[in-house]
Amino acid sequence: MHELVSQRGGMSRRAVLAAAVTAGVTATAVTASPGVAALPAGPAADRAAGPARWFADPARSVRPKFRWWWPDGLVDPDEVAREIDQIADAGFGGAEIAAVHHSIRDKSLLDTAHHGWGSRPWRDGVEAALRRAVRRGLTVDLTLGPSWPVAVPGVTPDDEAAAQELAHGRTSLAAGATYRGPVPAPVHEAASGVRAQRLLAVQAARVDPANSTRKETGLDPDSVRDLTDTVTDGGLTWTAPADGEWMLISYWQRGSGQQPESGPHSAPGAFVVDHLSPAGTTAVTDYWERHVLTGSLRRLLKAAGGSFFEDSVELESEGLVWTARLPEVFEQRTGRPLLPWLPVLVLDDSNQVFAFGAQLTRQIRHDFWATVSDLFNRHHVGALKDWAHSLGMTLRAQPYGLQTDAVATAAILDIAEGESLGFKNLDDYRCLAGGRDMAGHTVLSCEAGAYNGSAYSTTWDRVLRTMGGAYAAGVNQTVMHGFSYASAPEAEWPGFAAFSPYNGTPGYGESWGPRQPTWRHAEDIAGYLGRVHAVLQSGTARADAAVFRQTGYTATGIGASWFTSTGVPLGWTHQFLSGPLLDLPNATVLGGRLAPGGPAYKALFVEGDFFHGSTPTLALADARRILAFAEAGLPVVLLGGFDQALTPGVPEAGETERLRDVLTRLLALPGVVRVTEKTAVGDALAALGVTPDVRHSVPSTLLNAHRVTADADYYYLVNGKHAETVKPPVAAIDHDVTLRRTRGRDAVPYLLDPWTGRAARVGRYTLDGQDVTFRVALRPGQTLVVALGRPGLFGDRHGNRPHALSSDADEVLFTARGLTVRARAAGTYRTRLSQGRTVTTTLPAVPGPIEPGRWHVEVEDWRPGDRPTRTERVRRTLTLDTLLPWSSIAELEDCAGIGRYRTTVTLPGDWGPTHGALLELGRVSDTFRVSVNGRDAEPADRLDPVVDVGPLLRRGTNTIEIEVATPLVNRLRVSRPEVFGGLARQEYGLVGPVRLVPYAQKTV
Repeated sequence: MHELVSQRGGMSRRAVLAAAVTAGVTATAVTASPGVAALPAGPAADRAAGPARWFADPARSVRPKFRWWWPDGLVDPDEVAREIDQIADAGFGGAEIAAVHHSIRDKSLLDTAHHGWGSRPWRDGVEAALRRAVRRGLTVDLTLGPSWPVAVPGVTPDDEAAAQELAHGRTSLAAGATYRGPVPAPVHEAASGVRAQRLLAVQAARVDPANSTRKETGLDPDSVRDLTDTVTDGGLTWTAPADGEWMLISYWQRGSGQQPESGPHSAPGAFVVDHLSPAGTTAVTDYWERHVLTGSLRRLLKAAGGSFFEDSVELESEGLVWTARLPEVFEQRTGRPLLPWLPVLVLDDSNQVFAFGAQLTRQIRHDFWATVSDLFNRHHVGALKDWAHSLGMTLRAQPYGLQTDAVATAAILDIAEGESLGFKNLDDYRCLAGGRDMAGHTVLSCEAGAYNGSAYSTTWDRVLRTMGGAYAAGVNQTVMHGFSYASAPEAEWPGFAAFSPYNGTPGYGESWGPRQPTWRHAEDIAGYLGRVHAVLQSGTARADAAVFRQTGYTATGIGASWFTSTGVPLGWTHQFLSGPLLDLPNATVLGGRLAPGGPAYKALFVEGDFFHGSTPTLALADARRILAFAEAGLPVVLLGGFDQALTPGVPEAGETERLRDVLTRLLALPGVVRVTEKTAVGDALAALGVTPDVRHSVPSTLLNAHRVTADADYYYLVNGKHAETVKPPVAAIDHDVTLRRTRGRDAVPYLLDPWTGRAARVGRYTLDGQDVTFRVALRPGQTLVVALGRPGLFGDRHGNRPHALSSDADEVLFTARGLTVRARAAGTYRTRLSQGRTVTTTLPAVPGPIEPGRWHVEVEDWRPGDRPTRTERVRRTLTLDTLLPWSSIAELEDCAGIGRYRTTVTLPGDWGPTHGALLELGRVSDTFRVSVNGRDAEPADRLDPVVDVGPLLRRGTNTIEIEVATPLVNRLRVSRPEVFGGLARQEYGLVGPVRLVPYAQKTV
């Protein structure tokens, strides 16, 4: 994401470097400032190229990318270059190279000794990708190691740089009993390859049933005794006091022995690095510097490199994630030693083992994971970002998996990323969006389309529905999951797929590319996604409210009280903040807004900590910052017993009292309201004069995102839902929506069509001060992009011409001729204009809807060829009097491929310039294109398959052709039954009903 579009014209730094590499000039001759180039500046950046070109033809930098799976280094540079061309030709903006091959059972066939990750063939492939990317204007991202988590060859499990764990052993003693023997061994043996483990401590603690929970053994915190110094030659002798049952607990530090997924990927094998220490990060960067980054690769990265990428932090351990300096750093951070608290921290297969009292246990665990979060952010994320910048790259990562503050990590990263598979609902994205926007970054990325069990059956329809809601929650970059390299050992038709088969099942996601029939229409999808990204990366984000989160986890599915369930259906938007974000330079209040330059929150909402029993907690420093915000004029709403709040961590002497004193001062301010019930939050906001930027009088599944530039307000609207698992399914909506103008009282509304790239002024709406109200009708998953900007912003010539306030016509719209009324029936229609007068328009006779009765169908049936990457195409022709899915037509029931449907319709002799028609396709799966009389219609909304074909029609006979492309699963069911045979046939093709619905229109 390095393309810098200059507002003054000229070439970006990236363009200069690309030109230098293409010409064979040494790129280092170009002088550039440190760090990374700015991200695209949005609509204001491309004025010289035309008023709306930034939207109609979005830059490569904002177009969607692919996760590009390689069988390690078993790739051919020529094939790599071809695949870059395929991605570019389809309109996508780049790819991320990742060594992933779960589908290959016999890993020895990959020859990691000669073709592993980081090997010479792998480097040659990467250079080939970058070299072709320079020519095609794409960017190439690279994972920091093979697969995930981050690992590099040469690190062994016992190295200081390897991932660490704290294992524990335990044994119980009756009152007065004596233990003689070896220190209790860990309850789990060390992983394969781990040869060393060090005893960190041995403790004794009295069992306290009052502190026990259903899963945890209670201990008395005041009874904890350190027995480490009594250990001799690995043995321990200790007699328990006579006051109850006691527990002996040992703690062992050792390597976790974790390797990256689906390895080995290299020779020597790679082991996961310590994500909490400088040694782990140094192992990664040193390997790249010494073994990977040749001079030519460095130059190519500066010209076409995008980001280094790290997947979600899936550190696997049967114990507790650890690093050697944790006790030291914990004491520096809290002023207290860590070892006395260890009993309530150790884990057994991710389960807590011991507990003190509930409040103390919660506070100890908070302090521990806050320390881990600091180490992760400082030594891993921050250090890797600095290193990436030294190479002209950015750092993109999925900052979750550990119990760390992902909200804070998102503020550090250049690009934070979520995922449609792992995220439970839209609030998971809103956590990352809060970190992004408070830090002043632009992009929130999403790993999209990784559906379990859906290989070769995923439709673009499903992807668009998934991403529709994610975009409303802050996402503005899509990395599709994914594009597989063409072939690999064991691959069968239609070629290598990283995750299919997966343990004998169809596996995750898709392998998009030319192997898919729908690839024929992928350019339409790429254009749509790129235009949505262009809008949502423009200017700065706006959100109505900030929700303070004491524990900044994400990927949890936990939302915000009132806002998630009640506020969002009324138009409210929110993001999540955590403590570290309150110290960012952007955390100031001006004009009643927090972070006034964006996201300009109108209110701060604070509730109990969802992750710890909804306990009302605040760190003293955070409470002081919130008090300062409120004193500066920021409205604040607190839910719960914050007059008796506790510290999230173990308090220092007098800290709880100081916290409550700060909160007493906070609650006394006139702009602060405390409520005790979730249902009262909305009334509290109203009492403070806080309203959302988007409003509708009825609860709705309409979701929104708001961006502001120097020229306009941009609103992204989608008929979506909070989570894909929410029932019942989303239904169509049709109601008024009010949008707020912040760019001036003369701003008028435009509809920006992300499928065609066209911008058109809205013809019918009302104004009330800064508010614009108009009707919104959307089918499930369908989106709408609205711009509120000055007249003529998109090059239209309508200027300050009047618009319609109301009309009894079906539609009022601005066309090239001016304000136009449209209806499906003849008659005289009355339209009230914004100037105050009412005009009448008489429309001529209009034919009724036409439903074609017969279709000629030609099917290109895709079948396995004589090689895994070769497809045989068998032609079939048939005539249909009734449209049916292919699975219900005997000749097509196992077919997959491309179908071309042709029919004719006859229009009357009085058909003239005032007439047109909409072509309604009904059900159609998966992708499609329409032509009329041999002329192509513009791309149409996949989720609302209606095409305006008026300009293509003529009186008399008209030929309509609809080309439909399908996924491959129906063919794979019979060609590879051992993997896909258990799946039901899917209903592909043109199902309809198809109707041509004529209309008449005239200018007012």
